[in-house]
Amino acid sequence: MVIKVAEFAIELNELINSSPRMGSLRINVKMSKEEVLKEKRLQYPQLFKIDANLDQLVKKIELISYVNPLNIETEKQRFFASKYVESPVFKYRKLPFDPYKLHQLFFSQQIDRIKDEQIRAFYQDVIYFYANMIQCIETIGQGKKFFYNSLSTYGTPTKKDVQNAKFILHFSDEPLSEDMEKKYSPEDARLFFENFVEQYNFPLNIAYSTSIAADAMVQNSSQSLLIKKNAVFSKNQLLTLANHEIGVHLVTTYNAMLQPLKVFSNGLPRNVETQEGLAVFSEYMSGALTLKRLKELAYRVLASDSLIKGYSFADTFDMIHSKYKLNRDDAFTITLRAHRGGGFTKDRLYLSGLRKIHKRYKSGLSMDTLLTGKVSLEYESTMLRMRELGLVLQPAHGNIAYTKNKNKNETLDFILNNLK
Repeated sequence: MVIKVAEFAIELNELINSSPRMGSLRINVKMSKEEVLKEKRLQYPQLFKIDANLDQLVKKIELISYVNPLNIETEKQRFFASKYVESPVFKYRKLPFDPYKLHQLFFSQQIDRIKDEQIRAFYQDVIYFYANMIQCIETIGQGKKFFYNSLSTYGTPTKKDVQNAKFILHFSDEPLSEDMEKKYSPEDARLFFENFVEQYNFPLNIAYSTSIAADAMVQNSSQSLLIKKNAVFSKNQLLTLANHEIGVHLVTTYNAMLQPLKVFSNGLPRNVETQEGLAVFSEYMSGALTLKRLKELAYRVLASDSLIKGYSFADTFDMIHSKYKLNRDDAFTITLRAHRGGGFTKDRLYLSGLRKIHKRYKSGLSMDTLLTGKVSLEYESTMLRMRELGLVLQPAHGNIAYTKNKNKNETLDFILNNLK
């Protein structure tokens, strides 16, 4: 259903005008990017050479662009037509590079020439992380081979993760409000996102896609927000996606582009948990997070856990749809996200990431360092060390939602305060 633009704009303005403007969040950078680069390249020539080399290699390995199936909709209909018995047979993009040669190029980097011991160890970890990513991409669609490579990159749900997920699912569903009604088209979503981003001081590139698992997602390499062509959105979902995708993923994308070193754009090892934790926390702070959404993250943990137990696509779907009574479309999406490629455990990290970021918030610690780029909590001390050396700049863009907690759902507060 396409709503009237004028009516939609009024609702949008009410949402946006209630938020602080971006001007209060800008962090002044004393030196221009060009000046910083010139000075630091002279001071750390080997570091910048290796960083530039890795940047050229990493451009080829954005995992999400390869692991999302090309035939989601046709296989979804076939699966439903089979009464949920015949597991989908997904097709994937062909690789435009030779994985073996790419591996060689990564490990040929002369990182021993980086004099600072902590930074040298950091880049060693980066290379191993990217090498694991290549192995993941190389084995997409190869069942257990991909699954085991996925485990080495994203890990498996811990016992506490599963307990937290079941704890969340224990709560009764809340009554659906009008804001949860799905009635907005991809064109409406585009209008919403274009208005929302006016609060930020960076451009928004929007494209439509038929080959993404989510209804909308940021493509880091092109600084674009992709919207699924056939998606239908609720008002709450639009606000959720805006604060998640624009408020964090695009913020960190543009912040990373201003850093002297490219590694912050390409991603630090194990950055997914931190980045997705920040993004879901942005939903919470903006008042967009719902129990329904939190349960979705819990289902993702259980779906990832089902992979360890050897569940087939149909088995995981049956658990979520039949046992937990989630509607079949949402159950399919969650199952797809877990089983794509051959077994993809990335989604388990959203809930654990939220728990860690919420704990940080309750401790009164700033999120600024974590918005520097595609970074992870694990390397915060290294980043602070690099900042002292002038190799990391303060982030230029902040997150609007973080300035004021607008959550009014006491159930969510209770849950987040009691996650293990």
